[in-house]
Amino acid sequence: MNTKSYFFCGIGGSGMLPLANIVAAHGAAVAGSDRALDQGRSSDKFDWLRAQGVALYPQDGSGLTDGQQILIASAAIEDSVPDVAKANALGCTRMTRAQLLSTLFNQAAAPIGIAGTSGKSTVTGMTGWILADNGKDPSIMNGAVMKNFTGDDTPFASARTGNGAHFVSEVDESDGSIALYQPDIAVITNISLDHKTLEELRQLFGDFADKARALIWNHDDAESRALFAERGKNVASSFGFNDGADFQAVNVVEQPLGATFTLRALGGEYQVNLQVPGRHNIANALSAIAAAHHAGVPIADAVDAMARFSGLARRFDIVGTANGISVIDDFGHNPEKIAATLRTLKAFPGRVLAFFQPHGFGPLRVMGKELAQMFVDELDGDDAVLLCDPVYFGGTVDRSIGSADIVSAINTAAADKAGAQTSDTKPLTATHIPDRAACADWLTQHAKPGDRIVIMGARDDTLSKFARDLILPMMA
Repeated sequence: MNTKSYFFCGIGGSGMLPLANIVAAHGAAVAGSDRALDQGRSSDKFDWLRAQGVALYPQDGSGLTDGQQILIASAAIEDSVPDVAKANALGCTRMTRAQLLSTLFNQAAAPIGIAGTSGKSTVTGMTGWILADNGKDPSIMNGAVMKNFTGDDTPFASARTGNGAHFVSEVDESDGSIALYQPDIAVITNISLDHKTLEELRQLFGDFADKARALIWNHDDAESRALFAERGKNVASSFGFNDGADFQAVNVVEQPLGATFTLRALGGEYQVNLQVPGRHNIANALSAIAAAHHAGVPIADAVDAMARFSGLARRFDIVGTANGISVIDDFGHNPEKIAATLRTLKAFPGRVLAFFQPHGFGPLRVMGKELAQMFVDELDGDDAVLLCDPVYFGGTVDRSIGSADIVSAINTAAADKAGAQTSDTKPLTATHIPDRAACADWLTQHAKPGDRIVIMGARDDTLSKFARDLILPMMA
């Protein structure tokens, strides 16, 4: 029983909310504040938290009244923020989300860390579901709502508290906090440019892998092969489509809303059926099955559970169809994640209208060039790209690179690509409309039967409502 008292600054965040749920389930007192609450956003989430007994306060320091409270806040939050200033005045201990999560993770008997540039949330959900379905009763910490665990009382099931030995958690490398975790089983989905340089990522992922008893790594990923193929510091299983992978997918049949394939592993063959589409999700399933195998689940039982995995909210989440136009809500926010979503869409007929809301100005400075080229590589002249301005919730920020710069880069690269092909090749076109509401008008005016509209972006819960709200005007 945890008798501590935690105050979460930003409790509605995708990383904070599930962590608050886990410590509350262990008996701790939990309270919190959130800027979105003060701004009247995401009211359903905060109503649900109150119903769970979580006390919510304005982000003005009023929720901190006792020096024994532990403040959970991002390391990036300044001391001038009222909650932080009040905690400092009271002498409260301050921890980051990663410090608290890694403490819980490392205390578990059999912690399973899911790391990598892309696919972490899905693999966490898949692995957690396989273990739960096979009676392992795991605890799960995710950054997304897991549909298999949702219900009337658990609409925001991004966490699960179990009594078993296993603690399955998404582990973040973007802030370097991956160094805090001590996994028994380490899964590394892939390694590519995101928030840090490749040199930094190689060091972080390599050190993380070396701590684990068992390592699961991506045989198809050149960076992972270079880092792990001959590392030899633990039991390792690779996964992928190519020959040489320990857990290999062959005879792949992609479908609009799922996939089937044959799994070759440890001398056996198994028929796998998935309810989630795309080759990236086949790779995710391979890694989850491998992780579950190392956690003691027979491969045949893991495969059986995978057939009932229903996916995550905001991961290729089809929110509705109207007048022959489908709207998909997706968490894609870096080149690797967005490319996986676009490839899934382009595997089947129909024009793609890709809307992207950048999750801040900083990421555009780091990966803007790669982002623009990715859209050009994955889409063609029949498709369209639309960007609004980056999401911004206050504070000081360098706005030297914005959405207009990315749109300009897309159009330049698309024109160059078309010019290098035949003279009548139609280039991809990108459009920048600063205001998101005006983007909704653009999408409903330009969409036609057979189109797929995909809404992409991170760190903004209102994107799901934005996606849902597109359906009604298209029904007219």
